[in-house]
Amino acid sequence: MIRVLLVHDTELMRSALTALLDREEDIEVEADSWDGAPNRARCQRPHVCVVDVDCPGAGQLPRRPVDPDCALLVLATTSRPGSLCRAAEAKAMGFVDKDAQPPQLPRAIRLVAAGRRYVDGSLALDLLRAASAPLTPREIRVLTLAAEGASAPEIARNLRLSIGTVRNYMSAITRKTGARNRIDAIRISQDAGWV
Repeated sequence: MIRVLLVHDTELMRSALTALLDREEDIEVEADSWDGAPNRARCQRPHVCVVDVDCPGAGQLPRRPVDPDCALLVLATTSRPGSLCRAAEAKAMGFVDKDAQPPQLPRAIRLVAAGRRYVDGSLALDLLRAASAPLTPREIRVLTLAAEGASAPEIARNLRLSIGTVRNYMSAITRKTGARNRIDAIRISQDAGWV
């Protein structure tokens, strides 16, 4: 039996995906939000953790809510290489397009539970683009918070950095993206799909 922890911040999506996976005889699924996932993972000890990288709580992805022996499988949308970059940095074993046919999710779960990789064909190009992004995962996280309207002190508090470090990251981001300023860096990064 493959134990799966499904992490999604939207109750309706958690319920729908749980119902889909409950039909599979070899998969046992528990679901929770990002806030509840660490406790659920300690109790359940899942083989596979399925997460939606576009959820607001997915910023926690690099600090995975499960133990290192659990395979990480992400649900993602195309044209969002920044999310895929964070997932790859978190050592995700599988990538499933949220527009995929329902049977692909259980198939991907079985593959990553067996220690194999799974990449949905529609996400392959985005994964390559994510690999070529000039920004580090930390820079992408800083820029994502900036794009959401966070100030340097708010970003510093959220990421547990000094304000000077956040400013250094923003300078590096501006230089690496060829932007004129912070707003231009956000626009360029959003157009490229990194943020």
